[in-house]
Amino acid sequence: MRLRDLGLTLLAAVSVIACSPTADFDGTSSRLVSTSNLTLVQITEDSVGGITKETSYGSNSIETALPGFTTEGVQTAVENNTEWALAAFNTDGFQVLQVFKGQNGKVRSVHGVTHHLQGPNGERIGMTFADIGTARSNCRVGKNLWRGMAICKSTGHPNVELVYAIPGYQGPFNELPASNDLFDAELQRILWTPKS
Repeated sequence: MRLRDLGLTLLAAVSVIACSPTADFDGTSSRLVSTSNLTLVQITEDSVGGITKETSYGSNSIETALPGFTTEGVQTAVENNTEWALAAFNTDGFQVLQVFKGQNGKVRSVHGVTHHLQGPNGERIGMTFADIGTARSNCRVGKNLWRGMAICKSTGHPNVELVYAIPGYQGPFNELPASNDLFDAELQRILWTPKS
């Protein structure tokens, strides 16, 4: 009887995953890829949704700038350390953004962390370096907590950066990965910093 119950539980779990409208596996690398073009937030050079350089850092201000979103404090890794940020969640409870506090009481930066947002050139989390067409010359090697990652400028948008990771990358960590490794690197975060 227990084996039957376990089998039914596994079948139900597989059915739920198979019916997911927002994600799928690509079938070759077990990489989770987006099958939904739903855009909850658009990142431009001047804003992330309704967040601009004038937005005060705080739950009320961020929730006002992102109608329908809620915020909650989270600790997250940035390149050189971990720090507290306000995570913005959509109505389904998915974390979409991480918002960081500046010294002036305004928003210092915003990290996009889901494929349900779009960068200024149509970039989405999960796309590859090759998909986006990033130029290697616009990239630098990440360090500390982001070692082995490539941090690149979004084409034509100097205050937007793209953070790529190579699954299973073994180094060297003091230089950008070789071109053939970088080709398949996956976009992990889109970083927006308000223009001065």
